[in-house]
Amino acid sequence: MIITKTPYRISFFGGGTDYPSWFKENTGKFLSTTIDKHIYLSLKNVGPYFSYKHRLIWSKIENVNSVKSIQHNVVRKMLEYFKIKNGIEIHYQGDLPARSGMGSSSSFVTGLMKAFLQKKLIKVSKKELAKKSIFFEQKILNEIVGIQDAISTSYGGFNRVDIKKDGSFNVKNIKISNQINYFNKNLVLVYTGIQRTANDIADKYVSRLNKDKIIEMNEINSQVVEAEQLLSKNRFDDFGKLMNEGWKLKKSLSKVISNKKIDNLYDYSMANGALGGKLLGAGGGGFMLLYIPQNLQKNFFKKTNKIINVPFRFSKEGSKIILKD
Repeated sequence: MIITKTPYRISFFGGGTDYPSWFKENTGKFLSTTIDKHIYLSLKNVGPYFSYKHRLIWSKIENVNSVKSIQHNVVRKMLEYFKIKNGIEIHYQGDLPARSGMGSSSSFVTGLMKAFLQKKLIKVSKKELAKKSIFFEQKILNEIVGIQDAISTSYGGFNRVDIKKDGSFNVKNIKISNQINYFNKNLVLVYTGIQRTANDIADKYVSRLNKDKIIEMNEINSQVVEAEQLLSKNRFDDFGKLMNEGWKLKKSLSKVISNKKIDNLYDYSMANGALGGKLLGAGGGGFMLLYIPQNLQKNFFKKTNKIINVPFRFSKEGSKIILKD
């Protein structure tokens, strides 16, 4: 049996500049961190004495006798990609819901890629794992996705990533002072209750970024540098305020990024202690990240019992094997 543990990620700044349609002409950069919430994937062989050849356990249970019969698109394509002939059982568990802006799709791909590479006894670096996962998402699955999630979940940690026009990238680990726990505690992760697929949202506006939103995208790019500088000076409240400016910019990219429910939640948050925030992922729903000074959070939650808060901590680890036998 092989078990992988792959983190979810939070993207602070630079989202959108990691799409090939943008960085191939302009370069890109983003600032993100992994957190202590994970996707777990187990992989084990299935003997010939069962009534099925392949077994998948996710939101449903699949017992099938051929790869072509597998309903889960990612798993089916991954088995084809690795030319798996023998029976296999795959079990998926996640700490957070799918389609929620936390990079769950890429975490799944990265974790599954890691597991099959281990099964094939192929050792890869973090960069190689990220590149293979990016290739699989964009070329095998034909998804309209950026590259930041695969990079974040492969490397782990709090990083600034710079992307060149040819798609190569450099990962710089951000060293935050001993006040990192203070910074972490000022961040509040809330669930909007809206599930959506990043590919469907991105499909509606990503292709037009180079034509209609060049000024906004260049500003989103530059905010990564500004945010890193603020962190280096422990100016965490100003970092929160910059998140507010970043959210305004992101909303201006397309009407599909936000909606009335999301706007109401954000407006309530800003009126009750938040200095800034943003919807995570491509937009349209999922999780919202808010910067609320810790001394104001009690009052924030006291005024409503409808907000689902998900406590979290920054994590340093990327996708890894936690069991192999």
